[in-house]
Amino acid sequence: MEKHAHKDTQTPSMTDPFGRRIRYLRVSVTDRCDFRCQYCMSEDMTFLPKADILSLEELDRVCSAFIRRGVKKLRLTGGEPLVRRGVMDLVRELSRHLRSGALEELTLTTNASQLAKYAHQLAGHGVKRVNVSLDTLDPKKFAEITRRGALDKVLSGIDAARDAGLKIKINTVALRGFNEFELDDLVIWCAKRGFDLTFIETMPLGDIGGDRTEQYLPLSTVRARLSARWTLVDNSHFSGGPARYVTLEESGQRIGFITPMTHNFCDTCNRVRITATGKLYMCLGQDSAVDLREPLRHSESDVALNAAIDKAIALKPRGHDFTIEEGRSGPAVARHMSVTGG
Repeated sequence: MEKHAHKDTQTPSMTDPFGRRIRYLRVSVTDRCDFRCQYCMSEDMTFLPKADILSLEELDRVCSAFIRRGVKKLRLTGGEPLVRRGVMDLVRELSRHLRSGALEELTLTTNASQLAKYAHQLAGHGVKRVNVSLDTLDPKKFAEITRRGALDKVLSGIDAARDAGLKIKINTVALRGFNEFELDDLVIWCAKRGFDLTFIETMPLGDIGGDRTEQYLPLSTVRARLSARWTLVDNSHFSGGPARYVTLEESGQRIGFITPMTHNFCDTCNRVRITATGKLYMCLGQDSAVDLREPLRHSESDVALNAAIDKAIALKPRGHDFTIEEGRSGPAVARHMSVTGG
């Protein structure tokens, strides 16, 4: 990957209209995935043409611009980030910001299908932890929810990540009628392996070809059911993301709850997202975005890029408008989660 010369020295930090300092960037490196999870994608997805996708060099350049503006945590997402050709080159290049101290954490969210191949390389490039999406430990149900995934391959990937020394957090979307009575099993499975676990409410993003009201399970119900068996103690841990945490007293493990529907987590939001096409979204639950691809490709200088970033941060809303209502099965936001990135 070629290095770009950056002569622009004035790089003020980013603060939105509500006084929140932006320190967390999530970047989708691809909209493609080797799964078709039912709450995330339609079965027959149309993916973006290659020319629309930011190159690895452009991804490095835009990430570096944000790091110079004060971003301390960078998460690579997708789609599935590890199916992007050459993604390890990007991770290697970005790791220079870890070595310099400008970046505190480089991490990624993955379905773990490729972790057996890449876990040791990730660790070698300074990645300390990964988030793994896993909604069931039943092989048949796993194949059903992912439409094409194999649970044994995912579990092998998780084992490889643990062997490489990566810390693992499991992300589980709570789905009514699907995995709602398996969540205790996931708690026990994670406790035995020393994994943190975060439960997530399904979000109304993209047309998935079905009715989301049939999937929606409020995490208040999940927490009440867990409390009937375990002792949950509120935990002040803050990961930089939207989760609120408890400690499970019996095992000592940390359990998070991401509740975009039942508890708006926007007041402390310090993050923005960039799609694989270079659109900067200030909020996962809003449609407003600013294009960064044009200034990236228009000039080798970052003057126009920084101006676009400033414009975007000034437009960051106070919060999202997610709702899931009986009789309203369509998405609150038209784009799929795989387009925005995690």
